[in-house]
Amino acid sequence: MYSETTNKSYKSAFIFLTTLFFLWGFITVLVDSLVPRLKDVFEMSYAKTVLVQFAFFVAFFVFSLPAGFILSKIGYKKGIVLGLLTMALGCLLFYPAASIRSFPVFLIGYFTLAGGITILQVAANPYVALLGSEDGASSRLNLSQAFNSLGTTIAPVVGALFLLSDSVKTSTEIALLSEVEKTNYYVAEAATVQTPFIFIAISIAVLALIFGFIKLPQVMQESPKGGYITLLKNKLLLMGALGIFVYVGAEVAIGSFLVNYFSDMNLAVVVAGNETMMSIANTIASTFNKTFTNSDPKSLLAIFVIFYWGGAMIGRFVGAYLTKIIAPGKVLAIFASLAIIMILISINTTGLLSMWSILAVGLFNSIMFPTIFTLSLEGLGDLKAQASGLLCMAIVGGAIIPFAFGGLIDGFGFKIAFVLTIACYGYILFYGRFKTKKE
Repeated sequence: MYSETTNKSYKSAFIFLTTLFFLWGFITVLVDSLVPRLKDVFEMSYAKTVLVQFAFFVAFFVFSLPAGFILSKIGYKKGIVLGLLTMALGCLLFYPAASIRSFPVFLIGYFTLAGGITILQVAANPYVALLGSEDGASSRLNLSQAFNSLGTTIAPVVGALFLLSDSVKTSTEIALLSEVEKTNYYVAEAATVQTPFIFIAISIAVLALIFGFIKLPQVMQESPKGGYITLLKNKLLLMGALGIFVYVGAEVAIGSFLVNYFSDMNLAVVVAGNETMMSIANTIASTFNKTFTNSDPKSLLAIFVIFYWGGAMIGRFVGAYLTKIIAPGKVLAIFASLAIIMILISINTTGLLSMWSILAVGLFNSIMFPTIFTLSLEGLGDLKAQASGLLCMAIVGGAIIPFAFGGLIDGFGFKIAFVLTIACYGYILFYGRFKTKKE
């Protein structure tokens, strides 16, 4: 039984840690908002554009195990500060990248930013699970992940209004400008990216300073020898890691290409001609004292991505309750089935029905990460910290699957590409049913 002082300390630590979940959720999806912009700026194919996501998510594969090792040496608190400072550095790299219009420097910035997020992921997920009784671990992680979804819900609005609010000129159009006009255009274009990320970098640095001074409970335990060797022989953990891989891959693939998918269906015309849809868009935009008075269709369409990530936030609050009264594996299987149905409706219909059905996938994505994560850690005892590192490595699915998804779009179009995401959710459906039988 925990003392009252310990419980208070744990609650305070939980609140501070939840801000980290919000932060990396916000930044991860803000990256999605830059994908269509960079595609226009550098006039790239869909497959090449996904190199942005590849650079971002491959960092999870590269840094997860080293992050676990670093945390075992310096502890959670210093690890969190290190992760935050690494994130701030990644955001600052966007400043020179935008100034010199260098795609490779953008990729380095994304990779550095993701390296910092990886350290936070490896530390925060098991740490939240350890802040209290084991019975409440799943509930705490679902609640923290709900605030992660709050960040992912706000990010598309910020991206739409600040990163996609102006039209990007093609190289042909730029060539027709005078030298003065060209210089002014480049400066304005760079500032569109630089301003929000400089602000984010400063905010992260302040948060790192705060974490440097607050007191966090000491919950670090010595890692058992040979832990990773033992875990690699654990079939259920490896199945869960594959579940994380395909889930993150499918979620990011859909989220990254929603604006392009809507544009491909010429939905900007449909939305602009619908009074209710324009009212929704302008109501959301008014939060930032803006309205849709320009003719840029990407900005208008991007505003609706909020419903994809907002659905995930709502679903996690609902799912946290459902997993208390229904076997988590069964809830997981049901949500995966509904995600598949929504995708099938979207690719077989047109107009607003197609739009809203694909956005609804976000609602059913909601519980997948925390549920797969906690199901994978069941029965691992002192090996949970190392298992967290392996599961975080599987987040690399956010690099590989969207890259394949983009290639399929280039070669065969969106409808065929979405078959890949159906296969991903199909595995999650299988995993949920498999775990239900084991419970």
